[in-house]
Amino acid sequence: MRYRKLEKPLRMKVRMGDTVLVLSGKDKGKTGRVVAVMPRENRVIVEGVNMVWKHQKPRMVNQKGQKMQMPAPLFAGKVMLVCPHCDKPTRVGRVRRPGNDGKMRQYRICKRCNELIDAQK
Repeated sequence: MRYRKLEKPLRMKVRMGDTVLVLSGKDKGKTGRVVAVMPRENRVIVEGVNMVWKHQKPRMVNQKGQKMQMPAPLFAGKVMLVCPHCDKPTRVGRVRRPGNDGKMRQYRICKRCNELIDAQK
């Protein structure tokens, strides 16, 4: 599938591995883990959400064609991050704090409970 690409990639509120809640569409209310993030297209792929059928042609003579079900990308504005601390859907804020190396880093915070979403490494 082709999507309109942006010149500059957007800074995404969700990252790979985050748990998100789907806000609208046929899978509204479902939660899943983010498998892939596409910042240039402003889209995310969520595990088990927005499933589509892909028809695959046989590649060899003795192979059969098949139908496979796979997740399709969702618009990033249709998902909301679920906070790992309070287990509720939340908006994402950013705060600058010193890291372990002493340099200032940006971390994501939950707007509901003000806990850090990103684990300090």
